[in-house]
Amino acid sequence: MTAGAGAARAGAAVTAPNGSGDGGAALLRGIPHAELLEDFRTACTARAVDDRQMTLHKQGRVFFQIAGAGHEALLVALARSLRAGHDWFFPYYRDVALVLALGVPPREVILQSVGSAEDPSSGGRQMPSHWGRKDLHIVTQSSPTGSQCLPAVGCAEASRYLAAREITGLGAAPDEVTYVSLGEGATSEGEFWESLNTACKLALPIVYLVADNGYAISVPASEQAPAPISDLVSGFPGIEVARFDGLDYFASREHGAAAVARARAGGGPSLLHATVTRPHSHSASDSQAKYRAAEQIAAEAALDPLARLERELVSGGVLAEARAAEIRAEVHELVAQASASALAAARPDPSTVTDHVTALPRIAPPPPGSEHGGEPVHFGEAIRLTLHEVMARDERVRVFGEDVADASEEHLGELDGLGGVFGNTHGLQRRFGTDRCFNTPLAEANIVGRAVGQAVRGLRPSPEIQFFDYIWPAMQQIRSEAATTRWRSQGVFNVPLVLRVAIGGYVLGGAIWHSQCGESIFTHIPGLVVVFPSRARDAAGLLRAAFASEDPVMFLEHKALFRQRHAMDPFPSPEYVVPIGSAVVARPGDDLTIVTWGAMVHRSILAADVLAEEGISTEVVDLRSLAPWDKEAVVSSVRRTSRLLVVHEDVLTGGFGAEIAAYVADECFADLDAPVRRVGGADAWVPYEPTLEKAALPQVADVVDAARSVAKY
Repeated sequence: MTAGAGAARAGAAVTAPNGSGDGGAALLRGIPHAELLEDFRTACTARAVDDRQMTLHKQGRVFFQIAGAGHEALLVALARSLRAGHDWFFPYYRDVALVLALGVPPREVILQSVGSAEDPSSGGRQMPSHWGRKDLHIVTQSSPTGSQCLPAVGCAEASRYLAAREITGLGAAPDEVTYVSLGEGATSEGEFWESLNTACKLALPIVYLVADNGYAISVPASEQAPAPISDLVSGFPGIEVARFDGLDYFASREHGAAAVARARAGGGPSLLHATVTRPHSHSASDSQAKYRAAEQIAAEAALDPLARLERELVSGGVLAEARAAEIRAEVHELVAQASASALAAARPDPSTVTDHVTALPRIAPPPPGSEHGGEPVHFGEAIRLTLHEVMARDERVRVFGEDVADASEEHLGELDGLGGVFGNTHGLQRRFGTDRCFNTPLAEANIVGRAVGQAVRGLRPSPEIQFFDYIWPAMQQIRSEAATTRWRSQGVFNVPLVLRVAIGGYVLGGAIWHSQCGESIFTHIPGLVVVFPSRARDAAGLLRAAFASEDPVMFLEHKALFRQRHAMDPFPSPEYVVPIGSAVVARPGDDLTIVTWGAMVHRSILAADVLAEEGISTEVVDLRSLAPWDKEAVVSSVRRTSRLLVVHEDVLTGGFGAEIAAYVADECFADLDAPVRRVGGADAWVPYEPTLEKAALPQVADVVDAARSVAKY
């Protein structure tokens, strides 16, 4: 164990049964007495923490409680093979004994329950038992069950990638192991299975622990799956599966040591299916007496792993019964003191609730002339060239997704290569290698979740979602993992990834599954940056800014712009970096402001040309960024023109234009000479047949009609 772990387990001197203090010299089943006593003490501490938290909850002094009772022997045994601050940990909420063994003191566990500002895991932002300690490599934990598995796989990928390179500020040991745990119920989640697919395919150094206490809240394991999880995963090539009694400290230690050693040696993933017990209800919000018979609950109590471990240590001559009672009393007092200290600790300052949502880089406006750096290129080519540029400059950048690579390595020399269905990643694999540009399974959650884990390790992954219409399987990873990480950890962890997404319609034949917009849904997610350029130079400038960001950036690439001449620009010089959240005036005017973005910028300019023939001078403001968006630029324009029309391709109801309209109504009410109006897509899906598609999406004539009505109000 590490020094930190040993310090956490200390609290009284290790003693032999006779109290002589030299218990470390003897062995039981090949294990030093000192280690056994230390683990027994840690397990007792975990139980005492549970008991104290339950009491505090009944007293109304904490607001939620979830116990790790029944898992203690398993977890302290596994911790013996793991190294805090060396290996990486994605635990789940019942892993209190593990985090104590890794070096988290009891006071910190109770600080979570209290919701104290001094809680290093989240400072009162998360529920109790949501662990996070960067120095110990315990990655901040979210609540969705099973979603941690994909970031854990990404973390293991990063270990391998970093160990093979020397990247300033980042490092990894060649024998790092990633630990991820979950309950039996969570193995029903698709993200668990997607993670196994990649862990086995890449032979990653990862150990899965499935702590099977027989229930997912009230649902028995027998009702969730056709067989135990160890049977279900046994068909995956490359994974070592062990099923054992997790109430048995010695069996847990043996199987855990084998799995960790296999991972350290490069043997690939293991899954430990450990049967444990759940003597208490799922949480303080649950009552298992409603769904479990009294005799079942009594039987659970008889399986107590702490009592079993104590009996084994006493019968093995490791400690006397009286000493066991003393240890329990000592840890009870230790936890009581920790509890009193935690209850007296400071509560969070309400004014800080919006701190650490994002931390955007401060980027100065690009110098004049930097937008005219090279030859004119299409929008899609600007993206491709910028990816080449950032990858050449920064080894942390990796690009992956469906079809993004050029070709299989064995045929790369004889084929031109694909490089994405739109060609925007063409040549990246050939130039930078398959470990930096590679294809993934056709599984959007897998793509984004792995990027989250890599980003937590300090890489700059750029996952690609081939079509916006298929992004929804990744929503859990985008919203619950990537976007919340900085905030839920108070800025200790962050996820600097650039999620590139092809979006939008106006491409004949795309229909409902290849033509939708829906950016407003993602602008509603705190912690997620959303940008939506309309032309080649800004695609380059915003992509450069996105890779400079320490937060997750959704980079929306409108498909209809990829090859359009009107979106072409000279490829800008490297100094052309567009600050995220800055708008630009695409066409100046005095009588009316149109605020828009993406493919609607050009259509709004065409509408402004028509209006100019009628004597209406129209200013077109290209937002470029939606989260955050440039409120000052919009307000400044509206105060000059006194009229506003917001134009977007997304459906009208709930579209992002409503946010802009509401803000301007609040800020510019006295300046407005006409009601704010919006033009958006029909509240329907984009159809296949061309005339139907035209009816569903905003056209230039729609913008002209709406602008005319506002201008002449």
